[in-house]
This record gives sequence, C-alpha cells and structure tokens, in this order.
Amino acid sequence: MKIIITSGGTSEVIDQVRAITNHATGTLGKIIAEQALARGHEVTLVTTKQAVKPTSHPHLTIVEITNVESLKETLEPLVKTHQVLIHSMAVSDYTPVYMTGLDEVRETEDITSLLEKKNTETKISSKADYQVLFLKKTPKVISHVKQWNPGIQLIGFKLLVDVPKEELFAVARDSIQRNKADYILANDLVDITADKHLGYLVSQTEAIPAETKQDIAQLILNTVEKG
Repeated sequence: MKIIITSGGTSEVIDQVRAITNHATGTLGKIIAEQALARGHEVTLVTTKQAVKPTSHPHLTIVEITNVESLKETLEPLVKTHQVLIHSMAVSDYTPVYMTGLDEVRETEDITSLLEKKNTETKISSKADYQVLFLKKTPKVISHVKQWNPGIQLIGFKLLVDVPKEELFAVARDSIQRNKADYILANDLVDITADKHLGYLVSQTEAIPAETKQDIAQLILNTVEKG
C-alpha cells in the first residue's frame, strides 16, 4: 500500500526570529513509518525539520513542511494518490495575526481594527514591558482529506488531558463523524510517559487499547491492512 504518515509539530511564525510551536518530537510517526516499511509498504512521511525521522529506505519519501498552510498544500496532491493517511502530526490550532505593545491596545477604540494589521518588522521590538499577540484559528486540515479523496483510509489522532475515558471516546467519535475518518487514535497526556504511551484506536463501535508506541503502530497497521 501507499501510506502517508504525518509526524512532528507545525510552527506558526510571529516574526523572522519567533514562532509558536509545540513539543511534538515525531517519535510515534517515525515508529509507524519504520514498521510500515518493514511490512513492505511505500511510505511518504510528511514531517518537520526538527522531528526525528527514520533512516533512508528505498520505499521512503520524506517531505518537510513548516506551518498549517504548507501542510495543507503538501497533503492535498498526496492524498489523491495514496491509499492511507495516518495523521499523527500535532497541528497548530492558531496562527499569529498581529503582535503589539499593551499601550497600543489600550489606546485603540475598536480592538477588532488591530486584526487588520500585520507586523512587517524582521524582529518585533522588545521595548514594551507587555506585548499582546492576536491569534486566529487555523483550518482543520483533517476535515479536507475525504473531500480530496473519498476512498482513502483516514486515521486521525486526538490528544486530551486528564479526562474520563468516556469523554475521550466521545470526543474521538465526534471527530470521526465530523471528518469522515475511519478511526481516531485517542490518548490522554497523563497516560504518556517515557516508557508508556497508552492509546485507544477508536471506531464508532469499539475502542481497542495499546500500551506503547510500538503497540500503537502495530495496531494501526494491522487495522489498515485489513481494509
């Protein structure tokens, strides 16, 4: 099979020396890619410069992206030519619009007018004691996948923090419905440590547990190979 795997975390630029990012390392995506290659699949790994990556392999293509916009532009043509997308990347929920000192915000009668401004400096001045950063929501890339290719198998990921299992599964199933995903790998941050990564492969009817990153990779690949 031709499989796309996304890994790592996107980064949204504030100016040319600052950005908003997350702590995703890409380790789980790397493990999934390695197991998929060992099974004879053709893998396209869409990842970031900072993320860990598998060693070179004849059936491995690595494509690096930076932010949500570049992720969307990269994925669309790939989704149309692949059979499976395992979307484990930590995608930014917000992107910067405008950053300014608190004094400008206080002096502005219509705060929404600041949303029309853009920072043009290479490096925004650090003179102000307090800065206000305006953010806007990024598009949900996963919501476009089945529009690009209705036949692709789509496995999304959902991470919550310290919630009951019933809530974790309910949120995962809502994501399945909204994004027309086949499965969601749901996990809770409190269940992730250096040597443990408890996750559940959730469908509309069941939630299958896995206790480590290796187990998660095996579970996902076993599932997609069944079709």
